Amino acid sequence: MDKQDLRKQAHDLDVTVWVGKSGLGAVTEELQNQLKNEDLVKVKFLRAARGGSSTDELAEELADEVSADLIETRGNTAVYH
Repeated sequence: MDKQDLRKQAHDLDVTVWVGKSGLGAVTEELQNQLKNEDLVKVKFLRAARGGSSTDELAEELADEVSADLIETRGNTAVYH
């Protein structure tokens, strides 16, 4: 499945992981668990998590930490595969 197909699938997904002031470390295990069970997972980066970083930077860092593919970022939300 290519990224375009995955983006279409992700459109109707609900956010199931929220990154807040505790940072990325607080959600890495949860995201890994969800990716084992689901094809796609949508993550929302709250304002407290972003601080001085952009959503794109945080999304890429989280993808590296959980060894997942970052499908897209839109606004403050990212989709992982």
